[in-house]
Amino acid sequence: MDMTSKNSSKKKSIGVVGMGSFGTAIANMLAEKNPVVAYARRAELVDEINQEHSVDGSPVSENILATQDPEMLCKSCEILFFMVPSSAFQEVVKAFSPYLYPYHIIIHGTKGLCLNLPKGKTLAEMEVIKREHILTMSEVILKETVVVRVGCLAGPNLAKELAKGQPAATVVASKFNEVIHHGQNLLRSDKFQVYGNSDIIGVELSGVLKNIIAIAAGALAGLGLGENAKGLLISRGMVELIYLGNALGGSLKSFVGLAGIGDLVTTCNSTLSRNYTVGFRLAQGESLEIIQNTMQEVAEGINTIRLMKTFVEGTGMRAPITENLYKVLFEDLQIEDALQYLMKYPFSVDVDFL
Repeated sequence: MDMTSKNSSKKKSIGVVGMGSFGTAIANMLAEKNPVVAYARRAELVDEINQEHSVDGSPVSENILATQDPEMLCKSCEILFFMVPSSAFQEVVKAFSPYLYPYHIIIHGTKGLCLNLPKGKTLAEMEVIKREHILTMSEVILKETVVVRVGCLAGPNLAKELAKGQPAATVVASKFNEVIHHGQNLLRSDKFQVYGNSDIIGVELSGVLKNIIAIAAGALAGLGLGENAKGLLISRGMVELIYLGNALGGSLKSFVGLAGIGDLVTTCNSTLSRNYTVGFRLAQGESLEIIQNTMQEVAEGINTIRLMKTFVEGTGMRAPITENLYKVLFEDLQIEDALQYLMKYPFSVDVDFL
């Protein structure tokens, strides 16, 4: 260890917070160019990374040092990648907050939303959800820490494919050009292209909202309804994603880019996608409870549907895919009936937002 730390003293360590499948894939990519300090909550995972150079049995770069100590990570790294599921995101950001300074840069890779409700209120008690009640992950970071330079990593990035070194691309979005440049320099390789986008909110929303459509795509496949139906679903899903995304403050150019349509097509065609798997298993007749209890990692789309359904009701918009999936997940509507309804939904105009 001493030899490497002397040699690599010129190179700054890069921090990765959260070693789930996506966090691990990104940590490995970062470790090709720089030493990485990775934060994991479980002591046994920290030991496994440091002693065996593996995560749950799969090998990882020896350039990764794991820790359970947020302070140590923040002191040794100026650029941090937060790769934590949205349900734990706010809590983890708060744990890091005392050790973060304005000189830190945070790029997150979390495709989810957080609630920002009045004290003591739950989502079920809210009659109307407005935009100010919803936080994207970059807004969580800005709210809970003194960090200013925030970015987001999004795109068609299935962790299993990245882990195998298959070609892929991502978008680093930020209002700050230097955050985009750092992200590109740290991650870009022969097999991984990194694009930039200044509309961070739009890119975050793309990654979140496409999960809704992915659940529906999995259900179509689970019912064996064919490729024509999937083409219909993805194009209608794209329209719904754009309406919802605009209502939440994102711009059209992000939704038709790599983080929007690129990620949507990938997730809607992939048996590796967690959200697709939820839809597929629902169509096979499994209950949501059983599916959630037997999945290793969270399918973000389930929470997103719950949140967006309440948001849509307050705006007076229609979001037929989201509304019907809500009924399937939480109100006993049969998935076949929901999809039948979508097939017959009176969309008279194909595209009416361009």
